[in-house]
Amino acid sequence: MTGRTTTPRGAHRAVHQAVHQAASLLLDYPDDTWPERRRQVADALARLPGGAPALLLGFCRWAATVEPLDLAARYVTTFDRSRRRTLHLTHYTDGDTRRRGASLAALKARMREHGWEPADGELPDHLPALLEFAARCPGPGTALLHEHRPALDLLARGLAAHRSPYLDVVRAVQSTLPRGRMGGRIDA
Repeated sequence: MTGRTTTPRGAHRAVHQAVHQAASLLLDYPDDTWPERRRQVADALARLPGGAPALLLGFCRWAATVEPLDLAARYVTTFDRSRRRTLHLTHYTDGDTRRRGASLAALKARMREHGWEPADGELPDHLPALLEFAARCPGPGTALLHEHRPALDLLARGLAAHRSPYLDVVRAVQSTLPRGRMGGRIDA
């Protein structure tokens, strides 16, 4: 037989990469490009097997029913007005301390080691940025997500308490990560 076949592990990794990229796009602020971005994500996910793509597709179906301005207002209320639901993951491990600055610098340095630079003005601990890094550099990116698993778990708890549809996006990401805890201090 000639050519290369995708191993189950390789296919598994490809699905995880797609889930990370899709979640990155879905957790980014819903600007004017949101409706088209959501459609493209849903089209790409429709071809993928498994529970994580199904969670993201469910979120896409819900988001399609919400007017863009209402979705933007919900996004701000969900993520920008609550410390228990922030998308900045080092907040969960370091709070608003000097230690957080060191954590951000270390995170940025680790991304740069792999040729990745967060977008201008974006902190490297912003979950959409970490997810995009994990999609494009799956080995080191998934390791960083795993290290921040406790923060993702706290974010999920906050979203569940808020009854936010964004919980499905975070749950999809969690399902791509190994169980177990790594990372720094967590203040609940």
